[in-house]
Amino acid sequence: MPAESHRNQDSLIALTREQVREVDRWAIDTLGLPGIALMENAGRGAAESLLRRGLTGPVCVVAGGGNNGGDGYVIARHLANAGIEVEILSLVPLDKLSGDAEINATVAANLQIPIRTLKLPEELELLRSRLETAEWIVDALLGTGLASNVRSPYLEAIRAINDSPASVFAVDVPSGLDCDTGLPLGIAVRANRTVTFVALKKGFLNPEASRWLGEIEVAGIGVPIPSDRDRSAYA
Repeated sequence: MPAESHRNQDSLIALTREQVREVDRWAIDTLGLPGIALMENAGRGAAESLLRRGLTGPVCVVAGGGNNGGDGYVIARHLANAGIEVEILSLVPLDKLSGDAEINATVAANLQIPIRTLKLPEELELLRSRLETAEWIVDALLGTGLASNVRSPYLEAIRAINDSPASVFAVDVPSGLDCDTGLPLGIAVRANRTVTFVALKKGFLNPEASRWLGEIEVAGIGVPIPSDRDRSAYA
């Protein structure tokens, strides 16, 4: 499995979907770190990873409606701050977002980062045309919580990403890839690079997963994995 050299012990651990959720709950409920701070840390780390690739732009961030999409809005902001031309293509209108994703989408909009909401499959050709102009596509559609087969409009968006000539950067996990098994849930984004948060995911250890993951880097979210005395979080 292609992989970057990892910089801390956490990156040698592989977590299941439920364990990832427990780390988030532990950070928020036990440590008192707000979820929006975790999202900021994750998105900034992912943006820095992409900037280290020496990109010049333009970049298309394709965002869904959950926290993975929220990460995408953070990434777009940090890329724009670095002078990279970036456009956000959202499958969900901003007024339908909630929580931390809504906050970060509002910040991006207030900074006048271009945001285009696309209705799929009706506007599929428009999506394809925008992706064709990109140097990199940031896949921020679906995260580790996905446990059933991909459905419309995400199905059409993933197909368009895979058909694009641009390089693809997956946020946490390639959209559609089951993080526990490392296999597609019907379809999955084929990434050139995946930046995953906290630790590797269990499914990444499946040799088959390398077909979708590309190069892998682990980025922190501002907290460690709970120590042995906190393992009750995984009970």
